[in-house]
Order: sequence, then structure tokens, then C-alpha cells
Amino acid sequence: MSTALLFTQSFIDGQWLKGEGEFDVINPADNSVLTSVSRVTAAQVEQAIGAAERAFISLKNTSCEHRAQVLERWYDLVMANQQALAELMTKEQGKPLAEALGEVKYGADYIKWYAEQARRSYGELIPASNDKHRISVIKQGIGVVAGITPWNFPIAMITRKVAPAYAAGCSFILKPSEHTPLSALALAHLAHEAGFEAGAFNVLLSDRAKEVGEQLCASEVVRKFTFTGSTAVGRQLLAQCAPTIKRTSMELGGNAPLLVFASADLDKAADGIIASKFRNAGQTCVCVNRVLVDERVAEALTAKLAERVQALRVGDGFSAGVDIGPLIYPGAKDKVLQLVEDALEQGAKQVNQAASLDGNYVAPLLLTNVNAEMRISQEEIFGPVLTVATFSDEAEAIAQANAVPYGLAAYFYSQDISQIYRVGEALEYGMVGINEGLISNPVAPFGGVKQSGLGREGGHQGLDEYLEEKYLCLNIG
Repeated sequence: MSTALLFTQSFIDGQWLKGEGEFDVINPADNSVLTSVSRVTAAQVEQAIGAAERAFISLKNTSCEHRAQVLERWYDLVMANQQALAELMTKEQGKPLAEALGEVKYGADYIKWYAEQARRSYGELIPASNDKHRISVIKQGIGVVAGITPWNFPIAMITRKVAPAYAAGCSFILKPSEHTPLSALALAHLAHEAGFEAGAFNVLLSDRAKEVGEQLCASEVVRKFTFTGSTAVGRQLLAQCAPTIKRTSMELGGNAPLLVFASADLDKAADGIIASKFRNAGQTCVCVNRVLVDERVAEALTAKLAERVQALRVGDGFSAGVDIGPLIYPGAKDKVLQLVEDALEQGAKQVNQAASLDGNYVAPLLLTNVNAEMRISQEEIFGPVLTVATFSDEAEAIAQANAVPYGLAAYFYSQDISQIYRVGEALEYGMVGINEGLISNPVAPFGGVKQSGLGREGGHQGLDEYLEEKYLCLNIG
């Protein structure tokens, strides 16, 4: 592994700071120790808050053009180091190198998008009802932002938070996942090289996320908290942010359905299902969790899916031709296997042959005869297991799709234009893919409804999450 972008200490106020004690970063491909990193102290968290506060005072007086140019340089540096960043990601996260390369580009695209959006935080002039008044609205950065990001997309989950925050003139304190801190540190280094002011982007390393999160939530200085992770943790963070009335954005759990109607192109549907379900070994919040198919075409679709699932290759992310890498840690594998066992005990059928694999690897599985009462239908699988259930008509399909407390992403395949409008409007989800299994895009708002969260990332909406509106009333009389 190249050491050019390998750092092992927290990045605070433009400096690498050693904490107290260490924790290991594990390679999920073989459970070996990649390196040990220094654990941040409570005093250093306060130091980061102070540095971010000073940086915000400076940032809010910079021009949008300055911030745009800094972001453009950050984008250029990330892309110039695409290979090194991808290799680092595969080492600490496990995804195939080709996927890691794609994520670096995807994450960089958020930086590029918000470099452009930095120039577009428009206000407005409002016609007054009083001839002596002139009314305007301006937008200003909300202040110091704290964020916690997950391990499954260790670059993209960071850039789509930090880039819009900086574009809005906000400083950022990041607590990345303890499983994938190395990608975060590399991004912070490149941001500093690009011209981020000292304290504008701080990275805190800790395997004690609860303690760091509580400290950031309690701070009066931190004015916004952004989190990507489980619904259970999101609830806790929202409660902790309540006393200081922080602005929050929460991208939480999902349980994405994919509906296949009788009019669908079944080959395209099968390809879309495979692309969505097995990306990152099924460890994505928007991947297909439940396939619901019209009973009239269920047998034909299942045959196409079985053929495609059987062709998928599992292995180390650096091996050529690998489609699926390891799960992130042993407990993740245990949960997936428990869900499969529970489903099989309740009558689900395993369609394909799948070997039992050592380490953190799980062979891709296709299960049919699944029903809504099974745990595997109610919980996020977060692994390479595809489940298929059937429906008899459109109303039943929509009811099954909506019968969960989550509402992040949903998908459906149909060639009936009237049905496309009906179903698209009826699905209770923040994002809907229609004849498409991969929907994430920097120019579009990413986020969910119900217990899948609050706020949006991406699009022009993502910039607004970091801006406050201020009403100005001028008396000219």
C-alpha cells in the first residue's frame, strides 16, 4: 500500500495531532491490521470546535468565487490521486478496486458540482406592501457543522457533506467511521493542499463514536449536525441536538423495494436488480432489499436472476474480475447469515448453489417464496442476498412496497406510461428509480422520508442545507 496518502492522526486546525491511545484499522479481506491510528481526546474535540469557529469567522467573509476556486482545486487533486485513493479505500473497506475507482470519481463530482453551486446561493428582492420599505432576502452560511459518516462509501459520504458546507461558507468537523478513517484523512490532506483555511475541515479519529458525538451535539458553537447511518443512531443524535436547536440532516436506514410489473422488459429489470443489489456487496442504503414481481412473470424473471447471480465472482477487491468483496467485519456477516437462516426456516427457497466461504465473504444468494413477515423483508440485509416475493396486482404491489417504516429509495420496472405515473406518485419514498437501478447523482437531491431521514444531499437543495435565510427590511422614507 502506498504511504503517500497514509496518515494516522487527527487533523485539527490544519495540523496532525496525536491523541491518547490507538485503535487498529482492519483490512476486511483478510482481517489483518493495516495500521493503527491515534484516538482523539475530549480536549482535542474542543480544540477542533474552537478552530472551526475561527475558520467560520474567516470563511463567512470570503467571496463565493474564492470558495469555488478552492473547491475546484480540491476536485483536481482528488482526481489526480484517484488511483491511490481507490487503493486505500479497497484496503480499508474491501470493495473491488473498480468500484473504488468509481466512488472516487463519484465523490469528486460532488466537489465539482458544489464549486459551481457556490456561485449560485441567490437571494431575492420582494415587492413591499409599503412604499417606504425595500425588502430583500440574503443567504448566509449557517456556521460550524459537525458530521458523522459511515464506512460503506468512505469518500462519497464525506465529499457530499463537506463540499456544500464549504461552498456555503461553513467550517466542518468530521468524525468518520472507525472502520474507514484513512480515506477521510487523505481527503482532508488534499483539501488543505487545495487551500482550505486552517480549521475549515477537521477530522477526528475515534472508535468511541458515542462519546465524540455527544460532545459535538452538546456544543453551542456547532450549529448544524449531519449524519449518515442507522435510524436507531439517528434518533439518538436528533434527541441530543434538540437542547441546542441545531439544524440537522439525517440520511438513515432504508428497505428499498424494486417492483417488476408484467409489462417490464425482464432483461433490463434483471440487469438493474443485479447492479443495484450487489454493488458494494449489498452494503448500500439504497440497494434493492426486496424484489416484488408480478406473479405472471415471476418464474421468467427468477430464471434470469438466477443465471446472473450464479455468474458473480467473490474475492479480494484487488483480484481481477471480482464483482463482490468482503463484508466490512465478522459481525456483518453473522447478521446476514442469521437473516438467511430465519427466512429458510420460515419457508423461503434458495434458488442458486452457493458455497460457504471463509472470513468476511458471503456468496451471493437468491431466495424466493419470501413474504413480508420474515425478518429479511423487514430489516436492511446489508449483504449480497437477493429476495423475491410476488404480487397479484398494482394495488397489492404498492401496499407491499410502502408497508415498512422506511422511505429512502424505491425502484420499479414498467413500460406502461400511465402505470409509471401512478406508481411513481404512490410510492412513499424520497427517491424513485424508474427502469433504472442506479440513481445516485450529484445534481439530484438524495434523501428519504418517514424514518429514513431529514434533508437532502446533492442538487441545489444540498447547498440550502448549509445556508440560513435572512430577511432585510430597509426604510427609505
